[in-house]
Amino acid sequence: MYKLYAEIKTAGGIRAYSSYDNECFLFTLTVSEGRIKGEIKAKKDFEAKTLYLSENREYSDSDLFFANGYQSWTTSREFSKNDVLNGIMKAGEISEFTRALAGISGDYAFARYGKKGCFHSYTYCYFRKKDGDEITLYGSKSEKNGFTVFEADMNEGVFRIKKDIEGLFLSAGQEYTVFDLCALRGPYEDAFDEYFFDFAGFSKPRISRLAGYTSWYNYFQNINEKIILRDLEGLSRAGEGAGIFQIDDGYESAVGDWLLPDGKKFPRSMKYMADKIHEKGYLAGIWLAPFNAQRGSLILKKHPDWVIRDNSTGKKKLGCVGWGGAYTFDIYNEEFRAYLKKVFDTVLFKWGYDMVKLDFLYSQCMQPRGGKTRGEIMCDAVNLLRELCKDRLILGCGVPLGACMGVFDACRISCDADKTYESLLNRLGVNCEVPSSPNAVNNTVFRRHLNGRAFLGDPDVFFLRDTNIKYTPEQKLLHAEVNSLCGSVLFVSDNAGDYDEKTAALLREFFKERKASEIRAQYTGDEEITLCYTENGVYKRLIFNVRTGKSNITDFYKP
Repeated sequence: MYKLYAEIKTAGGIRAYSSYDNECFLFTLTVSEGRIKGEIKAKKDFEAKTLYLSENREYSDSDLFFANGYQSWTTSREFSKNDVLNGIMKAGEISEFTRALAGISGDYAFARYGKKGCFHSYTYCYFRKKDGDEITLYGSKSEKNGFTVFEADMNEGVFRIKKDIEGLFLSAGQEYTVFDLCALRGPYEDAFDEYFFDFAGFSKPRISRLAGYTSWYNYFQNINEKIILRDLEGLSRAGEGAGIFQIDDGYESAVGDWLLPDGKKFPRSMKYMADKIHEKGYLAGIWLAPFNAQRGSLILKKHPDWVIRDNSTGKKKLGCVGWGGAYTFDIYNEEFRAYLKKVFDTVLFKWGYDMVKLDFLYSQCMQPRGGKTRGEIMCDAVNLLRELCKDRLILGCGVPLGACMGVFDACRISCDADKTYESLLNRLGVNCEVPSSPNAVNNTVFRRHLNGRAFLGDPDVFFLRDTNIKYTPEQKLLHAEVNSLCGSVLFVSDNAGDYDEKTAALLREFFKERKASEIRAQYTGDEEITLCYTENGVYKRLIFNVRTGKSNITDFYKP
């Protein structure tokens, strides 16, 4: 039987409870046939602080725990009891100011990092024996009542199932479902099929693959009509495998001013750009950070009352550090919702874009508010975006994954890649979300089970160009191989028109749909991953150092 621990706040103050039935609430737990369900009924009004179930569990040196990170970019992998998951690291710990900035995109304000053998996972987790294929999988059916957090303290011998219910208010007599979980045991692929399709009830994504171009990783915000039209022409080198061309950040006059494109950069309008993309036979994609507005944007100057305020200080709450800092508008503000509807109606149905890449979504749920938990807020935000986009494609990014499973068509499963594979920033470390090609490769490998189940997995770009990057030929091949094996959203930001014929042929090869099966992966050294799979009847073993990118990839692709 699981032990209960709860902290709640009533008129009499904060109290802790370990009994299922007490003067404040009745907690009912049902465990049967691979399902765990926990419900609470309030006997008096209270504000929830903490609630979790715990059980003793023995961990051996061969036990591995998969931890799904807080959001798209957060480090996610299998851990052993001798590992440590660090949170804010050296480059982020220089001062209180840098620590505050480093903590914005993650869960550092309400989660524990840095303890050997102690890990936490959002929405789902699994246990596996090293070299084994069978897993024990725990998964939440929905995060609409709050994020579900699984904690493994492998040195203390404890497993906890926690609900992030901070900020929840319940009135006397009100009932609330805290947990609705599966607990499954079986082969890796079978267990994930059962979790997503049978238990959670998701359908397979309505698209099977997106391959093409995005502008960000060659130019960042320095794009214009000439560059986009040139690279659009160049994508013809990718052949039939390419199906989408996406314009990323940089077309707007300021983040937040989505309906005011930069007329100097794009004098013939964003509709003109979508039309030119369609003429080439591609879907047209465009990037937005729909909840955010940078300092100096016109929309922020006009509507400062739309901004989410810090619960403690009442000041505008910074949602992102990019663009010199950006604030987040509140989805529960009706005027902002009306503005957001106008934005999507314009971008999708007047300009004619087929897909939106929606970024920095985590900023909407950085703190509980209005009696709602972080998870409830994030689910409300994701469902609002789905409603506004109607039947158009959504690629999510920078978002807690549990909220968009079964809702978005595709979602980033890794942090941003870096134009330098092994950069100084990678080695020093800032946080678990910082742009990092090694971490992008790691996350892509260990979140591969989401691809084609929860949504199409987007591992971010790979690079084949020779300019404006610091990758060895070996690193380029490794990154492309991992992305095409473990994801179904395949982007380059290269001008393929600059490729020689050998590189163009490689791009066409990586854009093809892979028929790999029996994909297995695990850390076989401190920084070494072994990834095994069978393709076209051939068994392959890819062994690589995730930090340096050194591998045996040239056994498969001759440079």
